[in-house]
Amino acid sequence: MRLLPTQLFSSIGSHLAQLVPTLLTLLISFAGGALAAFAGLPAGWLMGGALAVSIAAMSGVKVRMPDRLRDVAFLLIGMSMGASVAPDTLNLLSSWPVSLAALVIELVLIVSLTGWMLARVFKLDAGTAYLSSFPGHLSLVMGIASAGVGDARQIAIIQVIRIFMLTICVPIGAMFLPIAHFEPLMSSETLSVGELLLLAAGCTAFGLVFVWRKIPAGFVLGSMAAATAAKLGGLYDAAMPEPLVITTFVLTGALIGSRFAGISRREFFHASLGGLIATGMTVSIVTLVAWLVGMVIGMPYGQIWLALAPGALEGMGALGIALGYDTAFIAAHHVIRLLLLSFAIPGVVMLIRWRENATIAAHDKGEGRLP
Repeated sequence: MRLLPTQLFSSIGSHLAQLVPTLLTLLISFAGGALAAFAGLPAGWLMGGALAVSIAAMSGVKVRMPDRLRDVAFLLIGMSMGASVAPDTLNLLSSWPVSLAALVIELVLIVSLTGWMLARVFKLDAGTAYLSSFPGHLSLVMGIASAGVGDARQIAIIQVIRIFMLTICVPIGAMFLPIAHFEPLMSSETLSVGELLLLAAGCTAFGLVFVWRKIPAGFVLGSMAAATAAKLGGLYDAAMPEPLVITTFVLTGALIGSRFAGISRREFFHASLGGLIATGMTVSIVTLVAWLVGMVIGMPYGQIWLALAPGALEGMGALGIALGYDTAFIAAHHVIRLLLLSFAIPGVVMLIRWRENATIAAHDKGEGRLP
């Protein structure tokens, strides 16, 4: 059926009405990320884009992230996380037992205490409270939140505040640590176009299977599982091309920032206070655990703190290079932290869902709520 001129113009106008806010959102994310990266902030492309789009959304700018573009972002996020895993990660599990044990204890303390605080003091639901408390994997956390677990906007505010505050705290703390500069290592080899296409095809297939199995944030987890398995299996060892990594961060920043659309100032300030307190608790726990570990193993306190700090891997690694610390030690702990969170986050979400369903069932039967 041929469209009449008026129908054709109406269709074009409708598509433009959806396309313009999307392009504007991506442009704002790119500009904010470029500015933050130029300023030298860790994970600048991600956090700068997220903050810029968040501010624009709360200022009344119409921002938009279509579902299909969101799926592309999820695919790239999973690929990037999997490609960042070191090939010898599994071998590193037997190294540095004290600090690795401390890392596990630290993660349990941070998630349980900050999650409890946000639920009890700020009256957030369990999904929002505990997804807000996870110290890392922001993209994965937001992917699960986007799937309907918790309040994505409040989680975004609290998580953005956490990373933003750590971005400030770490350099300030580094000012009081001994600095030993040396030339950074050259960048590793990047994946070719053919390798990227093969990896993307495998990640897409796994993502679709995970979505079909109704696994939370299936596209993110599926693509990450495929990329990680291929990396640890020795099928590739090169890194993602930098332009593609930047594209991933820009899309993720736009995705995070778009969650602020329509949020009230009261809701923002309420979540901001929770985010500041949660971040303060996280930094305090890391500082105490790092001090205790430093009493057992003969390493610089700053090196241990950077290894245990729940900041961006690339940011902590770069700062470790600047301070002359053992970057293998720092990177290994951050990679292992992300691996632990990759399993812990879905596990906690499933536990929350199970408790919610059990509570609803008990209420329906007149047995009261579970404690």
